[in-house]
Amino acid sequence: MSQAAPAKSGFRNFFLMWFGQVISLLGSGLTAFAVGVWVYQKTGNVTLFTLIAVSAALPATLLSPIAGVLVDRFDRKWVLVVSDSGAALSSVALLLLFGFDALQVWHVYVLVAMNAVFNTLQFPAFGASITMLIPKQHFGRASGMMQFGFSGTQVLAPLVAGFLMVWLSIEGVIVIDLTTFAIAVVLLVFFVHIPRPEASAAEGARPSFWRQVAFGWEYIRDRPGLLTLLSFFAAINFLVPVGMVLVTPMVLSFGGPDELGLVLSIGSAGMLTGSVVMTAWGGPRRRMAGILGAAPVISVGLFIAGLRPSVLLIAAGMFVLFFVIPIINGCSQAIWQSKVEPAVQGRVFAMRRMVAQISAPVAYLIAGPLAERVFVPLLRPDGALASSLGVWMGTGEGRGIGLMFWAMGALFLLVVAIAAVYPRMRNLEDVVPDAVPETPPVAPPPPASEPVSAAPAAETPAAEAPAEG
Repeated sequence: MSQAAPAKSGFRNFFLMWFGQVISLLGSGLTAFAVGVWVYQKTGNVTLFTLIAVSAALPATLLSPIAGVLVDRFDRKWVLVVSDSGAALSSVALLLLFGFDALQVWHVYVLVAMNAVFNTLQFPAFGASITMLIPKQHFGRASGMMQFGFSGTQVLAPLVAGFLMVWLSIEGVIVIDLTTFAIAVVLLVFFVHIPRPEASAAEGARPSFWRQVAFGWEYIRDRPGLLTLLSFFAAINFLVPVGMVLVTPMVLSFGGPDELGLVLSIGSAGMLTGSVVMTAWGGPRRRMAGILGAAPVISVGLFIAGLRPSVLLIAAGMFVLFFVIPIINGCSQAIWQSKVEPAVQGRVFAMRRMVAQISAPVAYLIAGPLAERVFVPLLRPDGALASSLGVWMGTGEGRGIGLMFWAMGALFLLVVAIAAVYPRMRNLEDVVPDAVPETPPVAPPPPASEPVSAAPAAETPAAEAPAEG
């Protein structure tokens, strides 16, 4: 058989898988928005509202290594089916509690955490499945499509959910969410085939479950180039969130909620635009050049946003910053998909995600105290910098946050400069050999009579060998 047929079949499988997962993400976004509004209207408490995000973030961080083992042990198609079906169960429980007028705020935290547990399977399973479906020269384009789906749902979900809540109530929104889960599962079960990867020579005799949990970290640790790339993304996920979490108080220091909504929407539009560009372009041939070339633009966005108390400037800064994130993520994803053996990508990608994103919660915790105790006092009307920087940046509480944006932008430029001159980072693509062939091994789907099974991957003995990272 020619190589064209498998590639064509693989693209079809990838598109159907991608479409189903994007529809499912949109449905989840509708419910998340509706439930967040319900909690805030019921309690009027910002802290109780933010605990929803904590309930979603902790499972993704803590359980990622275990999710990676499951992705590599079982058929990745059925892992995605379990992910969507399990998340749907949390929506069913939410719908029943609403229907019986029994929903309490603590129920929301439990169900959001339950949803997050199943969604933790999605990232490594989806990323590892792409490797088995399309040629590696198109990994960047596929990653752009992933970013497009994510950013598109971020833009659409709040707008659509707000409209639907007026006409259908929260219960109606949840029913639509369940419908999107059903679409994703039907596409996966009946129309998508994801080949099994061959056993990895990196793994050796089949280790214990907990040994496999640690395997993702050991694999990255033994490849210093990948560890350096992961460290770079951990730095990104610390420096950028320190500033980003303070966009809301910075805008509200001189504007209203409508202006804040405009800023956030324009920022999401920037990510959507960047995703379209990455999908059409596919990124540069040298992926590290794409990462190191686009990363300084994040600092430009932070500098623009922090310059003056202006909705136009802050919105422009957010657009610029978010525009390059899909390009950076897409290039990084393509590197990981090319350099990591398909049979172990579930574990490696899950560990990568955990390490890259674990710095973000730390950033959220220190951002407020850092702003209030260090930067805000500097640009108060009587602050130490009021007569110098304050002359053209302005003074007041929001201006201290703007100064903090500048500080994070400057530190980020320093991190990028260090990465650019560090040979292990700059030459990663040459130092770390490719582990994926040019054309994926797309096999024909199993016959209709074959029973559906989530059996473990082949136990052929082998030898031992990531926001986003």
